[in-house]
Amino acid sequence: MGGLIPLGDASRRTSRIPIVTTLIIIANVLVFVLELQGGNAFVHRWALVPNRIMHGRALITVVTSMFLHGSWMHIIGNMVFLWAFGPKIEDAMGGGRYLVFYFAGGLVAMMAQMAADPFSRIPNLGASGAIAAVMGAFIVTFPRDRIRTFVFFLILFRVTYIPAVVLIGFWFLIQLFDAGSVAQLHSGGVAYLAHVGGFLFGVITARFIEDPRRVAWMKGAR
Repeated sequence: MGGLIPLGDASRRTSRIPIVTTLIIIANVLVFVLELQGGNAFVHRWALVPNRIMHGRALITVVTSMFLHGSWMHIIGNMVFLWAFGPKIEDAMGGGRYLVFYFAGGLVAMMAQMAADPFSRIPNLGASGAIAAVMGAFIVTFPRDRIRTFVFFLILFRVTYIPAVVLIGFWFLIQLFDAGSVAQLHSGGVAYLAHVGGFLFGVITARFIEDPRRVAWMKGAR
């Protein structure tokens, strides 16, 4: 068993504290605490169920589902990825636009997942789609940045530096391959189609949302 855990961008610094990213992480943690207290009933109420959306019910779950997680590992993994890539994209866009981008990416991701089975009764939840959008924005904005990464395989591990285009590109290829199998099986599983949809949204829209002056300053401030 092995994997890659991004720890942060080692190539550049941000010009300000990533307030929005920090607040998003805090919100996810607080909602997870409510999940632990409310159990399955809480998850079922606030998770996105495609069948309900298609019948015009519980539309608020399009937003609330982005703050739900299925386990400790699910939320820890998502928040680690968000903290690794979010601050630089927040700095490139500015807090307000970044927040809109984050939620728009999550919405597109959820719609991509629903497209596989619009009348599914399986709850969809997690911040993965919105975070995938952030990663998509990162790969087109700072593709050559070196990402400090924790690499492990069985009992072997080390910290190394991997170019963003390699690390995120490898992650995206995994999502593409797994999305095909999930779509064919129509299983609950991991929402790989949401990952793909969110990522492509980030790749396509990032340049239109980012502030060119901020990006130019960041690329000059190594």
